[in-house]
Amino acid sequence: MKAFLDTSVLVAALSARHPHHIASLDLLRSFKRNDVCCGTHSLAELYSTLTGKLRAAPNEALLALSDVRDRLTIISLSDQEYFKVIEASAGLALAGGAIYDAILGHCALKGKAAVIYTWNTKDFLRLGTAISSRVKTPAT
Repeated sequence: MKAFLDTSVLVAALSARHPHHIASLDLLRSFKRNDVCCGTHSLAELYSTLTGKLRAAPNEALLALSDVRDRLTIISLSDQEYFKVIEASAGLALAGGAIYDAILGHCALKGKAAVIYTWNTKDFLRLGTAISSRVKTPAT
């Protein structure tokens, strides 16, 4: 089964102080590289969270990102795919930061993920059936 890990799962897996650390780390470790993916945008979100809220040094964050890149397949969208995501988001009346969840959801679809693991389920449940039907938390 191919799985997609949202940024919230990656942050929890890499932060020992996070309340969902064990469940997220166990999930991450349960997959082989070809069976798990994340979106390119998650790399920027992860770096931002690690060096911002979690106060990691930039070089430590870069090491963590390198580990993510080694363990997961990274899914990118083309410029045409980005525009389709924006069109679909407008059609769902999504606004503001919801576009970032939509980008990640569509990366999951592109990566043929059967399940999207996230700790922010409500953010993904509003993205239409093709995405919402795949959403789970690592604990389920």
